[in-house]
Amino acid sequence: MKHPNDLAKDEQSMQTLVELTSAFEGIASMRIAQIKNSVLQSTKFFDELWGIYSQLRVDSMFNFGRESDNVKVIDKELFIIITAEGGFSGDIDQKLVQSMLEVFDKDKNDIIVIGHHGAVQLSQRGIAYKKYYKLPTKDTDINVGPIIREVRNYKKTTMFYQQYKSLMDQEVKSIELSNAVKDEAANKDASEDVISEVTYIFEPSSYDVASHLERSMMQIAVGQLILNSKLAQYASRFKAMTGAHQRADENRLDVHIEYNRAKRGIKDERLKEVINGIKKSKAKQ
Repeated sequence: MKHPNDLAKDEQSMQTLVELTSAFEGIASMRIAQIKNSVLQSTKFFDELWGIYSQLRVDSMFNFGRESDNVKVIDKELFIIITAEGGFSGDIDQKLVQSMLEVFDKDKNDIIVIGHHGAVQLSQRGIAYKKYYKLPTKDTDINVGPIIREVRNYKKTTMFYQQYKSLMDQEVKSIELSNAVKDEAANKDASEDVISEVTYIFEPSSYDVASHLERSMMQIAVGQLILNSKLAQYASRFKAMTGAHQRADENRLDVHIEYNRAKRGIKDERLKEVINGIKKSKAKQ
């Protein structure tokens, strides 16, 4: 059995771990609330853009904003995976990477990674990726311009991201980017104002304006997928920290019980020594 002094130090270490995991729980919970608010704000802005775009389009094709530019399209599908920067997001990043690798073909797909943890996961598996971007630290005014420029060069783009369902439930999902834009716009009411070349003047043309709107909506859609992934990552972190907090508190309680037993054991040994000493003294008399 350990000495009580050693057990007291162990208990203090476990108490420190309990406090740290509790602090991480609080931080994750706060960030979840902040990101939820950012998602609502970007959704409102997207609705306004879609109302304009849906009236300008004369067909149902989504052209990734390529109509007004001479973009040479690469005949490959681009995979974009959104992961955490660090390794405190539980096991959801591993699940995301595994989900992408199940359909990955190096001859048909290029990969762009958002988040350092995903880049590490792919490197450990010996999978090459085209580019890596840091996961944005802020939740507003996210600059996804470099990503959109890459997207416009490819025939098709699929996003692999993490979906927040609840604090204790997150899942890995994938969606084709043009579908992400259309899904975001589903069931949106059209603008009351009729927007056409009859009522408005477009410079340089309505096609250029439509292309600009497509690029803008792609930026919002990608930004929202990043925010959704961050939301899921913080929820996963909250879940991991909750489990760690509970285990640390249970271990601290076990150490405290062992500490009390050790103290009682020492007192019992001393009491036995005293009783034996008294018996020996009486025996000599």
